[in-house]
Amino acid sequence: MARRSGRPPRRVAVAVAAVTAATFGLGVVPGGTALADTGAAGASTPAATRAVPVVTRAALDPSLVAGRGADVGFAEQEAENAATDGTVIGPDRSAYTLPAEASGRKAVKLTPGQHVEFTLPGAANAITVRYSIPDAPGGGGITAPLGVTVNGGGRKTMTLTSQYSWLYNQYPFSNNPDAGLLHPEWWITECACVPAATTPPPVITTPFRPNHFYDEQRLLLGRTYRAGDKVRLTVPAGSNAAWTVIDLLDSELVGRPHVDLVAANVLAFGADPFGKRDSADAFDRAIAFAQRRHLNVYIPPGTYQVNRHIIVDNVTIRGAGSWYTIIKGREVALPVPAPDGSVHTGVGFYGKDAAAGGSRNVHLSGFAIEGDVRERIDTDQVNGIGGAMTDSTIAGLHIRHTKVGMWFDGPMTNLRITDNVVVDQIADALNFHTGVTNSVVSNNFIRNTGDDGLAMWSEKTANANNTFDHNTVQTPVLANGIAVYGGTDNTVSNNLIADPIREGSGIHVGSRFGAEAFTGHLRITGNTTVRAGTYELNWKIGLGAIWFHALDKNIDADIQVVGNDFLDNTYNAIMLVSDWPVKDLYSITNVHFKDIRVDGTGTSVVSARVKGGASFENVDARNVGAVGVNNCGSFNFPSTGSEFSLTDLGGNDGGGTTGPWLAPWELPNTITCDDRPPVVAPPAPSPW
Repeated sequence: MARRSGRPPRRVAVAVAAVTAATFGLGVVPGGTALADTGAAGASTPAATRAVPVVTRAALDPSLVAGRGADVGFAEQEAENAATDGTVIGPDRSAYTLPAEASGRKAVKLTPGQHVEFTLPGAANAITVRYSIPDAPGGGGITAPLGVTVNGGGRKTMTLTSQYSWLYNQYPFSNNPDAGLLHPEWWITECACVPAATTPPPVITTPFRPNHFYDEQRLLLGRTYRAGDKVRLTVPAGSNAAWTVIDLLDSELVGRPHVDLVAANVLAFGADPFGKRDSADAFDRAIAFAQRRHLNVYIPPGTYQVNRHIIVDNVTIRGAGSWYTIIKGREVALPVPAPDGSVHTGVGFYGKDAAAGGSRNVHLSGFAIEGDVRERIDTDQVNGIGGAMTDSTIAGLHIRHTKVGMWFDGPMTNLRITDNVVVDQIADALNFHTGVTNSVVSNNFIRNTGDDGLAMWSEKTANANNTFDHNTVQTPVLANGIAVYGGTDNTVSNNLIADPIREGSGIHVGSRFGAEAFTGHLRITGNTTVRAGTYELNWKIGLGAIWFHALDKNIDADIQVVGNDFLDNTYNAIMLVSDWPVKDLYSITNVHFKDIRVDGTGTSVVSARVKGGASFENVDARNVGAVGVNNCGSFNFPSTGSEFSLTDLGGNDGGGTTGPWLAPWELPNTITCDDRPPVVAPPAPSPW
């Protein structure tokens, strides 16, 4: 992704007024074959049999992931655990299917007239619904209603949309279900060929690789309901959507809006809280005034139309809360491409470009950013937050429908990102790109990204001394939950990663994409992955829940993988791999696994497809579906054994169908290579 350059002009306000939220009202709140799980699909459950609320985290009993992931203010309830007269779909982990992209790999499919009913586990006045409805026949999406009642009353209607979902084809994807291959010169697994170089050319069925099916909507219920009250979601009999899939419902008790009486209130500078007029210039005027008078900027409740970047530097901007203050914008085509290659602009708060010195002392909190991004154009700067921000904080935002929730181009240092929700992105939720140092990403909730959930990408300049801690990342449709590409002395700790879909997995350590080498140390500690270890479509093999890929350089920094739990792995728990063209060039060494629990693998605990070595201490495994170590090395199969060696430091217990997972006969480098072992579906995770 190219860096943004340039900045919009600002206007200076001449007056300020302290205006309370009450004066202006509360505004408007917007609404190969991979493993298929065992279990009955298509089951319908009578409403009367499911009255007790089932609260989960990443579709698991919360006790199994205690202490991991974000501490959020909402309760998650999976639709398949609720009362319904619809049909449970799944479980399934095959890419390009509706259940595979659902949380927990199951959901409920409703036809017009059907419902799903959730019993509230606690007091709530707000809900979030994750859903899917069909695309328009020619692409571009439709809208359809969903009725909401509580205890049979309080009727409201949500307007669902598929305008931000349903992508097709090869990277960077298309909105057109009938489009031919975007890259006929690329090898594709469907024909095991390069279509442009194949005679006769293969017939490619359209729509080709449909994906990114889900979206979500929030709704304030208008009053507070009690635990035990029943929220029913009903597809109206006349709905134009042939089906509506409900994945889950989050319920929460939202507090009153924050009010700041001593601040530069954007309403005093001409901002429109009803969203009829563009408020970007009014925001600029409020920011300029606040900078001169050393005030904060306050954005009261309302929906504000902003269709370009708001440049921020040395300013604190606070909304009334992300349920009340919504900054919403259209994606706008530029008359000529920007110097950075952007062909669109859109709503976003951007620090100054690092080449111009970046921004400092920026503090953003308490509002939502809602974009209008429906296609992936990598040169576009249409992210919720962007630029460079040193000595800054971002907290309590809700970001959706932008390309990347937060993309930072360094060098920059000391950024703290906490307590945000980032959902429904075309690409990443957050990326530290190029020279981001001494920064923390903590207690954020991520769901439904079109690329890595959280990433550190040390392109050209190393990221250093950063921490991703106690975040939850669910259902990344493409790539990984958390990825680290090069860098120095970084930490990934206490995160919860669930349900990656394809071409990536739970946690990834990659020497890829031109990243600077790994140096110093990398700490991966106390994380939990669930239903990871996905199928790699292009390689036609299973990945590990955590996987290391030496593509551009050796990986030889001190890497400590300690205290992690890898649960219900579709294929492997751990993978170390290189790519075939460079398999004899690069190695992975100095990786140390300690105090690990592996509960269920479709295939092996460790898959080695590279030269090098790793050590293992107190790695306990159970319900292992294949040989514990699938050791192919770099596929030269020398008589001396595999080019990859395992060091047993003791305490490596348990196993599965073939006996102990780390048996003496496998050490240090016995060749046990099975390129594509059969998959044995593990049982559901349980207390250790």
